[in-house]
Amino acid sequence: MKTLRALTLACVAFSATGWLTQTAAQGVRPEVGKPLQQASELLKAGKAKEALAKVREADGVGNKTAAEQLTIDRMKAASAQRAGELGTAIQALESIHGKSSGTEAGQIAEQIAAAYAQQRNNAKAVEWLNKALQAGNHSASVKQLQSYLQAASGDYGAIARDAGAAVSGAEHAGRRPEEGDLLRLADAQQRTGNNAGYILTLEKLLLNYPKKDYWNAYLGRLPRKTGFSDRFALDVMRLRLASGTLTKAEDFMEMAQLSLQAGVPAEARHVVDQGFKSGVLGTGPEAARHQRLRELAIKQETDSKASLPNQAAEAEGFKEGDALIKAGNAYVSLGEVDKGIALIQKGIAKGGLKRPEDGKLRLGLAQLQSPKGKAAATQTLRSIKSNDGAAEIARLWLIVGAP
Repeated sequence: MKTLRALTLACVAFSATGWLTQTAAQGVRPEVGKPLQQASELLKAGKAKEALAKVREADGVGNKTAAEQLTIDRMKAASAQRAGELGTAIQALESIHGKSSGTEAGQIAEQIAAAYAQQRNNAKAVEWLNKALQAGNHSASVKQLQSYLQAASGDYGAIARDAGAAVSGAEHAGRRPEEGDLLRLADAQQRTGNNAGYILTLEKLLLNYPKKDYWNAYLGRLPRKTGFSDRFALDVMRLRLASGTLTKAEDFMEMAQLSLQAGVPAEARHVVDQGFKSGVLGTGPEAARHQRLRELAIKQETDSKASLPNQAAEAEGFKEGDALIKAGNAYVSLGEVDKGIALIQKGIAKGGLKRPEDGKLRLGLAQLQSPKGKAAATQTLRSIKSNDGAAEIARLWLIVGAP
């Protein structure tokens, strides 16, 4: 309930100067205005209970005018909210609401809804929240309160519908969806078992708010997505490295080993070097093992540099283009990006590929590393169509940028 209390207290801010101006403008008598002024000063000093006592002193004056009563109720609502006397605050706010209209009525209805929610009177909270919405109050805090009340009722389907509508509305208007709406949608989808929708919403969070927490959540679930092929395990690791979410020693080791198995030892050496540079590798009881892997990567990289020209020449004679793509990918890992791109393109053009979309993925990732290839990379990666993971990997690289 701490969040709800914060929402309630954030609804109204009172200053001594503001109250002095308002009381003077409304012709409030000194016997009413003086204790209200004192209440305002006490409220500013964080003494809500003492402020409420002064408000009650003003309220005890006889023959109050309508303007004086309204002023008292406003200060009473603020003091009672901060003092935690929700019943008193609600009574004062409902009195004010009956005398307000338009934007102010919507704001006051929100305060009343938040106060009822703090009391765990969700039925009344929903009633007043609807009044706030009907008055045109669609603020972020109203959305947050609405989400809380829907969650309290267990109606995550309603949260998903409301948040989904907000996200779709923003997208159709050409605006970036609000992060809060995307988070509400993702949470509701996860709770209702809509895994496909949850992954899609996480992707939208990455696209619009590429934070490490979202990368961790997305990449952690991606390999378990229905139909996602385990041959993209190294690609997932590459995305972790690029997004700054590859942090454990065992992850650096696994990625380096996968790179060696894929025939790109230069990448393995680079990964191990980064692990050593960051202090993740080279320390602890496994330090010797880390060093052995580093030496193996260096040796295989040296061997690869020596044998790659022959490998590429041999690939030229094959009927299928897969070997050319593999050789091109190896050249890219060595930093000879343009040469690697040319070989990959030649392999794609030769045809007979076991997995044509994988070939386009390798081309797009190579083009991302070329200073002249960013536009081409975007076009290539966006053209990939598959249900086994290649398309997802491509879209994620468009978000994270060059490997």
